[in-house]
Amino acid sequence: MSSLDQFSEITKYDEPLAGYTWLKVGGPAQMLIEPRTLEEVEAVVKAALADEVPVRVLGGGSNLLVRDEGVSGVVLRLVDDSFKQLEIEGNTVRAGGATVLSHVIAESVKAGLAGLEALTGIPGTIGGAVRGNAGGRHGDIGQFVKSVGVMTVKGDRFTRSGDELSFDYRFSSINEMLVTDVTLELPSEDPEEIARRMHKLWIMKK
Repeated sequence: MSSLDQFSEITKYDEPLAGYTWLKVGGPAQMLIEPRTLEEVEAVVKAALADEVPVRVLGGGSNLLVRDEGVSGVVLRLVDDSFKQLEIEGNTVRAGGATVLSHVIAESVKAGLAGLEALTGIPGTIGGAVRGNAGGRHGDIGQFVKSVGVMTVKGDRFTRSGDELSFDYRFSSINEMLVTDVTLELPSEDPEEIARRMHKLWIMKK
């Protein structure tokens, strides 16, 4: 009996992945598992480790090409609302790793917090954005990272501070399997001014 059998309720077997990616191509996942809590993610990862089964994480699917023959082992997909919590307090923005980036940008602008408008139009999740240091000529997200919660391939969880991380063009030193949450520190500015700047950037990108 496999250690992963206990998760059959949240597992889709031989699930085609094409529908989960922006390119709409690719083969099936041997096991597509959609945990409901972070504790369940940890349990799945540790069970897969015990079974010597590889684990991959499927994020927003915006920068992903799945091979036609599919993916062996476990593919984790974090769609539960518990992974998409967003909290803004003062100049601090805390978001679950699976929170859609555009939502974080919109709520930050409403709160009068600047910096993320440079990421307007970039698809995907906040976790993926930080891992890949998303941005453009008007700025990258890495400069605002205060801390990042991560999980390793062994299911261990811990927090990395922004000071210990390095960011470069489309790169970060985050090498753990999963970004569980992100904390950003953003400067205050007039919401209307940020919105005008964001609208201008959006037009330029189009």
